Amino acid sequence: MKTYKAIKYTLFVCCYIFWVASGVLISVGIYAKVAKENDVVDTLTTDPALLLLAVGSLMFLITFLGCFGALRDGSVLLKMFLGILLVVFLLQITAAVLGFLFSDMVLARTELLMKKAIALYREDMDLENVIDFVQKKFLCCGVDYYTDWSQNAYFNCSDNNPSLEACGVPFSCCHFFQTVFNSMCGYESQRKEESSIRKHIHTHGCLAKIVLWGEQNLSLVGGISISSLCLEASLAVVNMFSFSVFFRRSSNGFSMICEQS
Repeated sequence: MKTYKAIKYTLFVCCYIFWVASGVLISVGIYAKVAKENDVVDTLTTDPALLLLAVGSLMFLITFLGCFGALRDGSVLLKMFLGILLVVFLLQITAAVLGFLFSDMVLARTELLMKKAIALYREDMDLENVIDFVQKKFLCCGVDYYTDWSQNAYFNCSDNNPSLEACGVPFSCCHFFQTVFNSMCGYESQRKEESSIRKHIHTHGCLAKIVLWGEQNLSLVGGISISSLCLEASLAVVNMFSFSVFFRRSSNGFSMICEQS
C-alpha cells in the first residue's frame, strides 16, 4: 500500500510541475499574441507566440492525463498518458537519428527558415526580438553573411527602396563596445566594402556561429537532450508501475467480490 501511494504521488507531483509550466507557456503565448499590434506573421516556424502556444498546449494535454490519471486512479487516463509519452519519446529519438544522418538537409532547412525570418523582420515584434537576441548573443549578422539583410523589404539594397534603412543592417549587428551606442551604426553597410565596416558591424552569418557553438558545447547539448529523454523514460516507468499496481489491486478486489458471492 505504501509503495503504491509513493509511486502514485511521485507521478502526480512530476506531472503537476510540468502542468504548471505548460500553463505558464500558454499564458505567455496568449499575452504575446494579443499584445501584437499587427498580426502579420502567422506560421508556427516563424512566430514565437504560436510556438509557445503549440508547445504549451501539447504539454498541458499530456500532463493533464498524467495528473488526473494518477490522482483518480484512472486506468484509461494512465494508458493514454503512457501511450502519448512513448510516442513522443520515440519521435524524439527518430528525429535525433534522422538529424544526424541527414545533417546537410537539416542545415539547409534551417538556413531557409532563418532567411524567411529575416524577410519578416519588422513585421513581428517577437520575431524581431528573437533575431536581435541571436545576433547580439553570437556576434553575427544575417544567416550566411551580413548582405542577407537585403532580403528584407526595409533593408533591401535597391535604388527604388524608399526606406531610410535601405542598404543597412539592424542595430543588433553592430559592435557594442562603444561608450555611446549609435543605433544607426549599420547605416548603408551593404554599400561599403567589408574591410571598412568590420570595425562597426559583425559581418559573419549566424548559422555558422550557431553550429560552431553547438560543436564546442556538444557535452552540454547532449547532456540536456539525454536528461530530457531520461526524464520522459522515468515518467513512463513510474506510470507503468503505477498502472500495474492499480491493475493488481483491481484484480484482487474483483476476486474478493467473487469469493464473497
